[in-house]
Amino acid sequence: MENSSEKTEKSSLPVVAIDGLKIKAVRETKKLTQLYVANVVGVTTDTISRWENNRYPTIRRDNAEKLASALEVELAEILRSEEPAEEVQEIPIPRAERGGRRIWLLVLVVAVLLAVAAYFLSRQLATVAVAERRLPRFGAPGAVIPVQIKISRKDSSGTGLIVKERLPPGWRLVNSVPPAATGQADAGEVKWLIPTGSGPLTISYTVQVSPAATLKSTATFTGEIVSHPGEITRKAACGGALTVTVAGVHWADRNGDGRIDDDEIMPAYYLTEEMKGLGLDWKTIEAIWSGKGYRWNPRTREFEAIK
Repeated sequence: MENSSEKTEKSSLPVVAIDGLKIKAVRETKKLTQLYVANVVGVTTDTISRWENNRYPTIRRDNAEKLASALEVELAEILRSEEPAEEVQEIPIPRAERGGRRIWLLVLVVAVLLAVAAYFLSRQLATVAVAERRLPRFGAPGAVIPVQIKISRKDSSGTGLIVKERLPPGWRLVNSVPPAATGQADAGEVKWLIPTGSGPLTISYTVQVSPAATLKSTATFTGEIVSHPGEITRKAACGGALTVTVAGVHWADRNGDGRIDDDEIMPAYYLTEEMKGLGLDWKTIEAIWSGKGYRWNPRTREFEAIK
């Protein structure tokens, strides 16, 4: 179902003309997901996708300003450049060509009808839900890091979901909400059964980086979401982040500069509160933020705040 704000884009004033290619280029350059931008603007990921594909060439100015803020650019940088319209001279159509024009018009109508039919068929074949993974950039050997899977359900068709996550080799599940299927802690694949429902939901879990992981290596996550609408089983890959860099860097230190600064402490606080009881060490995060930085002790495999 489209967000109600999409239905009023053309009728609400004032409106501005946006450039979808510019929006997509800025978002990908800044490594921002469509889900993150959608949350900041207050619309759906489908709306962001339509904006980027110029499905809505004009949108409300307040939405455009929120979009520019989410992308951390000035509004003018995502607006479409106005080009002077070329003057078109009407050329009379000879009588002999009018029959051919009717044929082409008929072909065009048929093509439009086929496109509409294909669109609705694709909607019927679309997955019931989509999943997007959120990972920190860094994880130290033996450290516990947070992972979240944001699920957007496209309808309330009365079907449950199965979510599968394949962890990097040697990595271990610590805890999760909702709980994973039993006996999953040391398994390479973790599974969740999601009951029938509608609306967005989040799977939050913590995982311990393999103590034997090599520094400067890259660990890869993969996963999928499985739905069963009617007699059909549909599978879709989990989108979002895929890799974590193994380094002596705390997961809350997003830019890896050896400090947890003011821009990083609040996101870490909100995430730790949201995942309370799953094994994240808030006291260490707060001590690092209060001090001058931190160091990672490879012998004890712990982070030590620098006073």
